[in-house]
Amino acid sequence: MPRGTLEVNLVNAKGLKNTEIFGKMDPYVVITCKKQQKKSTVATAMGSNPEWNESFVFGISDDVNELHVMIMDKDSGSKDDFVGELTIPLKTLFVEEKLPPMKYNVLRNKKYHGEIKLGLTFTPAVHNDRDLDFVGGWKESSSSYG
Repeated sequence: MPRGTLEVNLVNAKGLKNTEIFGKMDPYVVITCKKQQKKSTVATAMGSNPEWNESFVFGISDDVNELHVMIMDKDSGSKDDFVGELTIPLKTLFVEEKLPPMKYNVLRNKKYHGEIKLGLTFTPAVHNDRDLDFVGGWKESSSSYG
């Protein structure tokens, strides 16, 4: 398995099932990669079609193979409501290194509850320490000219 960094570009969601009886949802997203967890801002009063346009970076180690995305609805004075979730396998990303923003189905109890748009970029870690000695294809020199 590869090592490096994973950048998740959280764009928006469409057609989310409304968990509110009155008013619009205030959705936010919790993204989990192994034991790392990142939380988006709350899309206040955006309801079923929130926009975020936020990026999150995760460190990838040998045993990471999927990304878990959970959408919640922020509630004041009570527990936040679960809207839906999805899991994205990362195997293809590790080969391609970049997946443009695309739509993924949001599920709740194995039923469709809307979609979320995410872009993913994987940057492999440098495996050879000698590569760090080179800048612009030329080996750095301590000599000064001039």
